[in-house]
Amino acid sequence: MPLIVVPTSQLFRMRVAALLFTCVAFSAAAHGAYLPITVMADWCIFCWAFSFACTLLVLLVELFGLQARVPVSWSNFPITVACYAALLCLSASIIFPVFFLRHQLFYRVARDHRIVSTVFSCLAAVAYMGEVSLSKARPGEVAGYMATAPGLLKVCQTFLACIIFILISNPVTYDHHPALTWCMAVYCICFIVSMAVVVLCVGEWTGCLPIPFSKFLLAYGLLAVIMYLSATFLWPVFQFNYRRNDDPETIAASVITAINFLLYFADLVYSATLVFVSG
Repeated sequence: MPLIVVPTSQLFRMRVAALLFTCVAFSAAAHGAYLPITVMADWCIFCWAFSFACTLLVLLVELFGLQARVPVSWSNFPITVACYAALLCLSASIIFPVFFLRHQLFYRVARDHRIVSTVFSCLAAVAYMGEVSLSKARPGEVAGYMATAPGLLKVCQTFLACIIFILISNPVTYDHHPALTWCMAVYCICFIVSMAVVVLCVGEWTGCLPIPFSKFLLAYGLLAVIMYLSATFLWPVFQFNYRRNDDPETIAASVITAINFLLYFADLVYSATLVFVSG
């Protein structure tokens, strides 16, 4: 029968704070904010609820000392959850006030609930960033891949790809030219492979690859940089010649594509260092 072990570390306190903040954020939004039924409202609720559920799972596993019994790498899983939660809560902290506070006319009770959700979403994002900062690997420290800079870059890459999918799919803006269809293929392929890398690391299945993991990362990193470089140029060139070229979604997708290219380039540099210097 497992005993409950209550940690007293700063990392534990940060996780408890994030748990409380996300709980308040989605509770206030769901009960009293009177949100319209829209994709953005659903996205914000999902960000807070998903972060809350995953953080609760991490806390329960650690409280009952079940790390050795869960079928994942505990050196990789908590920081992966924290990094995704930080990005989710950060996106909700930006989207929620823009769509549901600015230029909105509603009852005072609804306004107060929306303000509470916004404030606690920001606090949750800060708490998760603090958890990531406390959990990430220090120079010379032996840690799981997801606790290193390349691992955290993989999380950011997949998250930004999801944001791109949302921006270009509602409405669909990639089906009126083959070059834009290629860009969509780039986003999908790189997202799938990067997410596969995250899953392999969290599940400790990197040994199943037919080649060394470091060389796989190098080859994939080079391919992803070339593909994203093409999308960085093709997407704005062919989108801005289209009649929807003034849409904020189109501009945002172009900017995020460029940011993701830089993340993949940084990832390639780390992978090359790992193979040619450390190896």
